[in-house]
Amino acid sequence: MIRLNNIHKSYVMGNSSLHVLKGIDLHIEQGDFVSIMGSSGSGKSTLLNILGMLDNYDNGSYHLSGNLIANMSEKKAAKLRNELVGFVFQSFNLISFKNAMENVALPLYYKGVPRKTRNLIAMEYLEKLGLKDWANHMPNEMSGGQKQRVAIARALISKPKIILADEPTGALDSTTSYEVMDILREINDDGITVIIVTHEHDIAAMTSQIIRLNDGRIHEIIRNGELKQFQKSYIHGLETA
Repeated sequence: MIRLNNIHKSYVMGNSSLHVLKGIDLHIEQGDFVSIMGSSGSGKSTLLNILGMLDNYDNGSYHLSGNLIANMSEKKAAKLRNELVGFVFQSFNLISFKNAMENVALPLYYKGVPRKTRNLIAMEYLEKLGLKDWANHMPNEMSGGQKQRVAIARALISKPKIILADEPTGALDSTTSYEVMDILREINDDGITVIIVTHEHDIAAMTSQIIRLNDGRIHEIIRNGELKQFQKSYIHGLETA
């Protein structure tokens, strides 16, 4: 599904260059549930942007669902994003002057789906996420958890193969965060690959694989059985804090 080989990424800052990703090798299979962790400046958001074709890499190779992602025009990248990727953001990124149904339906507008049809489909997704009664409400009338559910419905409406979520629980309280993670787990159970960036250890522990970045490199990958020890260490840290 996702194959990164020796990915490098730098940004020019004035007269200097900041080397953000320094040779990332990563394979993520269809149906994986992955979290990416790392301190500020470790490269996790840059990596997510490259995965979502929102940014280009400098060297290496990136294959997504059999497609080499390299030197693409914005039109072709946008087409692939529409077909393969759904995005969920910490700040929700809902359009303030559109109601919940219209926000969810927006990706279908860009696919040329007629208004009546896309609104009917949007209602189906809102119902799946328990928000049917909020379809005509504006974002400023909804709680953070409700807005994130709308954002998830919007990400799902194009039937993507991958959900990329950048700090999806960062603006939510603990209870709502776990509810959102339960939704993402259910999405993953349907075979959709889910990749989240998070700084929260308890959230990362709910995924099946944790990728830790440090200074632009993969420091470690924690998988399945190792996660139990990761969870124990995290809980022990809370108890002794």
